[in-house]
Amino acid sequence: MAASLSLNDVNLHFGGVKVLQEVSFDVEPGVIFGLVGPNGAGKTSLFNCISGHYKPSSGSITIDGTEVLGSAPFRLSRLGLARTFQHPALQLHATVLENVLLGGHIRLPGWPVSWALRLPYTVNAERGMRAEALEFLERAGLGWAAHLPADELPHGLHKGIELWRALLSHPSLLLLDEPAAGLSHGEVEQFIKTVRRLRAEQDITIIIVEHHMGLISALTDRVVVLDHGRKLMEGTAAEAQSDPRVIEAYIGKDAADDAA
Repeated sequence: MAASLSLNDVNLHFGGVKVLQEVSFDVEPGVIFGLVGPNGAGKTSLFNCISGHYKPSSGSITIDGTEVLGSAPFRLSRLGLARTFQHPALQLHATVLENVLLGGHIRLPGWPVSWALRLPYTVNAERGMRAEALEFLERAGLGWAAHLPADELPHGLHKGIELWRALLSHPSLLLLDEPAAGLSHGEVEQFIKTVRRLRAEQDITIIIVEHHMGLISALTDRVVVLDHGRKLMEGTAAEAQSDPRVIEAYIGKDAADDAA
């Protein structure tokens, strides 16, 4: 079941540097939500707060009404959160299939001792997960690469591997950090089709950090624009692109005045 997410007055300080200041917004279950803004706006820092990699200085973050501020990533995984990274964090010498299977470990029954002893119920669970991972790869057109080392594949396919790894955990809330970075135009178009298919087939909430406004416009229901760690506006992608404050944040006041 798709999860809701709520942030209320989230602040993040590193020493005297205010990275995020009083950021608040709500994400309804089942939507595709965008976080956009110029470089240094605080988008990835906010993702790191939501996913437990940073502990905010203050505020509230809830998933389906459960307070998760400062929770460790493994606890958030058990609550249904999964994420990808701007630079894919793959085990490059492991196979593509092995990388995808890493995403399913949170679903394995039992404990490390039972896994090490290869008890029948853990073996059966692993077999089922392996079949599911192979099915994911086949549907993505990557079945041919399942048993190749990940470092033999191009960067664009690394992004896809990381996405399928995240999906193998059966998340209710999926965070995608700059999924279009480094992709060709054709790869971006394929990614858009993949996310649309996910939305049609799975009950999942997706939040995307991205600079590629074409992708944001094609996929998102709503966006929040950040600038210098603050929420600048919230609305549709079209509203954001026409908002004078957003235009100024992206291209500077003088250029915005000239454009006007």
